[in-house]
Amino acid sequence: MQLCRIPVTRRRNAPATRGTPPPPRGACVTRPGQEERPMSMIATVVKPMHREGYRFVPVFAVATLVLFLVAQPLGWIGVGLTLWCYYFFRDPERVTPARERLVISPADGVVQMIGDFAPPEELGLGTAPMTRIAIFMNVFNCHVNRAPVSGRIEKIAYRPGKFFNASLDKASADNERNGLAIRLEDGRAIAVVQIAGLVARRIVCEVKEGQALLAGQRFGMIRFGSRLDVYLPQGTAPLVAVGQTAVAGETVLADFASAEPRRAGAVR
Repeated sequence: MQLCRIPVTRRRNAPATRGTPPPPRGACVTRPGQEERPMSMIATVVKPMHREGYRFVPVFAVATLVLFLVAQPLGWIGVGLTLWCYYFFRDPERVTPARERLVISPADGVVQMIGDFAPPEELGLGTAPMTRIAIFMNVFNCHVNRAPVSGRIEKIAYRPGKFFNASLDKASADNERNGLAIRLEDGRAIAVVQIAGLVARRIVCEVKEGQALLAGQRFGMIRFGSRLDVYLPQGTAPLVAVGQTAVAGETVLADFASAEPRRAGAVR
């Protein structure tokens, strides 16, 4: 049997590749100036769980086993509720824009209202109106809250209250809330307020006064369904519109370095 030799043509000035092994299958190969992040289908669905969830998911799982013993259809309902409980307490990684003077969304949800309101008096930021951006979280949103800016926490103030529907405007004044006043390096002060809702019965705050925060850093969560208000210096132009979906740690709410006017949105 005669073997046929196939000639191989090499480009002029092409670098020699002898002895250079090919990249492994699935490896990330990039060109200069190009960024790429390897993706996994499972990683896009299965997310880490916040430690608060470890108190609830096992309870739901045990209840599901009991329901299976009672009646199989009830057990499958329990399976659905257990999966929802895990989904509620998911705590995914987020890629936060790292440029200074950006204000990042502290919560997943829908921008419910934008307007000028005085911040909560217990935060000591005065009575002058500030630009408030309210983000409503339903029971299917990720409820881990993140710092909207990099700065130092000047004050944390908790105030008990009622549990009206968090989508109502009066929820800002009457509902149970926990507020953080954050001072930026340039002297500006902003506030972010966790507000309990109709279903939410517990506000979790994992930071303390005097602590330095980075934009996008986790600082707490609310169980189950609620709202976050962000108070910015008056005159700050929001870069989101009412009805827009915000992603915690990623969506830019405002830019202190920008002269762009307030953005308008259109439903399409």
